Amino acid sequence: MALKVICDQGALADALNTVSAVVASRTPTPVLTCIKLTGENGRLRLAATDGEISLQLDLDRVEVDSDGESLVPADKLTQIVRECSDPTVTLEAEGHALHINAGDSHFKVYGFDPAEAPPLEPFDEAAMDCTIDSGTLAGMVSRSLFAAAVEHTRYAINGVLFDRDSKRIRFVATDGRRLAMASGDCKGESGTRQCIIPGKALSLIRRLVTDPETPVRVAVDDNRITLCFDDPDAPATLGSALVEGRFPPFEDVIPKDQDKKVLFDRDTLRSAIRRASLLTNEESRSVRMKFEPSKLTLTSHAPEMGEAVVHLELKDYTGDTLEIGFNPTYIADALKVIDSQELTFEFKAANKPGLIRAGRDFTYVLMPVNA
Repeated sequence: MALKVICDQGALADALNTVSAVVASRTPTPVLTCIKLTGENGRLRLAATDGEISLQLDLDRVEVDSDGESLVPADKLTQIVRECSDPTVTLEAEGHALHINAGDSHFKVYGFDPAEAPPLEPFDEAAMDCTIDSGTLAGMVSRSLFAAAVEHTRYAINGVLFDRDSKRIRFVATDGRRLAMASGDCKGESGTRQCIIPGKALSLIRRLVTDPETPVRVAVDDNRITLCFDDPDAPATLGSALVEGRFPPFEDVIPKDQDKKVLFDRDTLRSAIRRASLLTNEESRSVRMKFEPSKLTLTSHAPEMGEAVVHLELKDYTGDTLEIGFNPTYIADALKVIDSQELTFEFKAANKPGLIRAGRDFTYVLMPVNA
């Protein structure tokens, strides 16, 4: 039988937006730009792969009249469903084409033989490594991925290190100028596991989290990681090839002997950094921070633009007077992902890395810059 399914327009549009993020943007293989639709067991499964990363997402807000399959270009299908204003959308396969009906609109999109779609590997229970709540997982991704390198020649730091030691997981990312480490609890066997996950795969995780308490099963083998989101309403399976190479010895980068510390309110520091950075540019991307026992002075200047001076009262600073410069964007990036209201900023010297801590689950190292 040919596929025929009636879908909730909003749910289908959201699912297509998520799954279409996987498809290859440039490829000589047309089927890698497609989404495979499979109707069976009262659900519609959407699946796509770019050859390295794959995603399968099930929808149950559908009525499957006829089981079947269809393989159609992701961009056109997503655009059409997004523009449909009717609350329901009917998808019906005819040969290699897909008919899309919504209210007074009808579309016919030409696709490919579903048999041409690359097979997607199922979750491998034998490679099961741990289970983690999806909310915890998404939070760890948010607090680490932003610091990963983009198209760096050291290919390993283009991804994020997955580092599990018994019941704790750490996600670590660096671009060579800063390092973010996010931690969280998991359920797993004793022992350790390390692998490097591509940034593209991790960026999809936040889209798949609908209930923060949904358990996510994680399976890892020598060259692949698979995450199974056990959401009863919209189960999903995300798979990805691992990044090859050796991640830098990040433990050596985290300072251990900082003797100058200050407690900040997150929003107060964010506001001060934002104001001080208003008079910086690409050539002069630095905010100087002068710490004194009861006062912080932030200054910046850019030729032909001017200079900024911002004062903050410090209630909890320990250490000698110190003046140090940082790229304000790097500080702002960290403040965006910190959930807690309080954070600690630690230092050693003007030419040594600074260290931001928020609770026990976030550590951020950033290199200073000259004025």
